[in-house]
Amino acid sequence: MAEASSSNPAFSRNPVFNGKGAPAQVPTISAEGLQDMYDRPAATPSETDRMSYDDTIVKTLVMFVVLLATAAVGFLTNFPNPTPLGIGLMIGGVIGGLVFGLVNAFRREPSVPLILLYAAFEGLAVGGLSGFFESQWSGIVLQAVLATLAVFAVTLALFASGKVRASKRATKIFLIAIVGYGVFSLINFVLMISGAVPNAFGLRGVEIFGIPLGLVIGVFAVILAAYSLVLDFDAIQKGVRSGAPRKYGWSAAFGLVLTLVWLYLELLRIIAIFRS
Repeated sequence: MAEASSSNPAFSRNPVFNGKGAPAQVPTISAEGLQDMYDRPAATPSETDRMSYDDTIVKTLVMFVVLLATAAVGFLTNFPNPTPLGIGLMIGGVIGGLVFGLVNAFRREPSVPLILLYAAFEGLAVGGLSGFFESQWSGIVLQAVLATLAVFAVTLALFASGKVRASKRATKIFLIAIVGYGVFSLINFVLMISGAVPNAFGLRGVEIFGIPLGLVIGVFAVILAAYSLVLDFDAIQKGVRSGAPRKYGWSAAFGLVLTLVWLYLELLRIIAIFRS
């Protein structure tokens, strides 16, 4: 099966994740040198300053701690009723998250301060939006969080078992689909802010044969996000196997958080439309 590179720019632009890095040079070692190396205790990834799964998990958790801390601020300022401060923080979070998200996505070398700033601003945006939704539909945030964890766990389990793998053909289809989804989202946003569609969800609230279009689009988006997770897992696996420098664990953490935030927001919107 042909290898596929992740569409997430946090992974795809770096050769340590896309399998295009230069192969490691194997030095010539004498028999005595080999025996000496064999007798030594095995070095851990942290000692060799190489990327590992455990280190990547820790870095991802650090990002989530920052994100959840600022999300709590955004949530509490918009729940039980939206406030000017809460709305301001949410808008600032959206702008800051977009700016730092793009900066980090297209940097070849990871910057820890910039990555954590992305997490902080994204937390304000996600928390503010979650508080607003929770004020309209009680319990919706918990439902969206549990649904996100379920999709993540199932996708990871399928990938770890080898039943789901990234392929070159599926990735091409994914890229075409995500471009189409992006165009739809942009058109829908313009229609919403212009008032052309009198619905809180824009075209997503329009019913076709009694089914809101947003439910169909939402399920499609969740499938895209789940496959994006597969691509992220695949990129991280390549990074670890190729012995990527430890610092790139931050790039991996950033890519995972980016995808999980997208997945959570899509599920939040699906549940909101369904409960409407």
